[in-house]
Amino acid sequence: MSQISTKSEIMKEGPIVKKSFAFSISILSYCEYLDSKRKFIIANQLLKSGTSIGANVFEAQDSESRMDFVHKMKIALKEANETFYWLSLCEKINGVSVQEEILSQLKEIKLILSKIIVTGKKNLTNN
Repeated sequence: MSQISTKSEIMKEGPIVKKSFAFSISILSYCEYLDSKRKFIIANQLLKSGTSIGANVFEAQDSESRMDFVHKMKIALKEANETFYWLSLCEKINGVSVQEEILSQLKEIKLILSKIIVTGKKNLTNN
């Protein structure tokens, strides 16, 4: 029977795993804030897309092939773009603020994912 990874085991993973995991925690906290403001629908959408980034990155670590790895990273990037959309909406809602730290984390994750995808595609065509 497999055990759930501990925080220290996750932190041994690569930078994108660490950053996307930390971002998921930030999103969880932010969605609790949105719930306190009674913004339940947007909180639900943001929770799904924001935590899906890390879930796809984490899943990619055990991908079946390089192509599968790149595909999962592409899905993670799509989820990151959707998360950016929901956060942009939050910035326009009266009485709701978005922490700059969350936006900064997301921007960094998107850059890393983009580089991983480009490099992964090059490695696919070079083999």
